[in-house]
Amino acid sequence: MTEATDLAQRAGDRDPRVGLRAVAALRRVLEQLEAVQVRSARNQGWSWQEIAAELGVSRQAVHKKYGRQ
Repeated sequence: MTEATDLAQRAGDRDPRVGLRAVAALRRVLEQLEAVQVRSARNQGWSWQEIAAELGVSRQAVHKKYGRQ
């Protein structure tokens, strides 16, 4: 997780350009990690409701985002 740690440090940079770029990159990393974990949960038989509860979103939201993958 060196990349994520580096990005997290840069997100706090005093230069807004550096900080904002790091925040955008962290957002992409988090989206990828979420997709991997949702796929893993579905492969293990989790329901959309169980996944949604852990992510703090509605079942409909998580199904809409990942249901076709």
